[in-house]
Amino acid sequence: MYIHPLSDVKSSRVGSGTNIWQFVVVLDGAVIGENCNICANVLIENDVIIGNNVTVKSGVYIWDGTTIMDNVFVGPCVVFCNDKYPRSKQYPSEFAKILIHENASIGANSTILPGITLGRNCIIGAGSVVTKDVPENAVVIGNPARIIKFLES
Repeated sequence: MYIHPLSDVKSSRVGSGTNIWQFVVVLDGAVIGENCNICANVLIENDVIIGNNVTVKSGVYIWDGTTIMDNVFVGPCVVFCNDKYPRSKQYPSEFAKILIHENASIGANSTILPGITLGRNCIIGAGSVVTKDVPENAVVIGNPARIIKFLES
């Protein structure tokens, strides 16, 4: 495990072989699996679970209620939203959950809205705005994201 000296990692639950680069903040409740690569300028909140072999590129903020399973790729500047009706200084009793299944890939600058599930092996094209669940093996693009094809299993 490598944690860059310019990062702030409060969690003690970081798996072996994981690299955490500079200017990353990981809050104490977060769980990060083995062999992950967490690139620069990432924030990971408390109620977050990240599986094994996950890549999180720079500029990603992973908010409470997000679960990322094994072998997922999260491109640069992906946005995860966990509150359907955000207001300053007003917090829901529970944040909406986001679940990203195994082997999913999320392209750069995509936005994943609250309560979304991304299916196993799906691909989210760069810049997509995901407003509905994405099924297993689907490839989606656009705003709102629409299925353009399915990958062979």
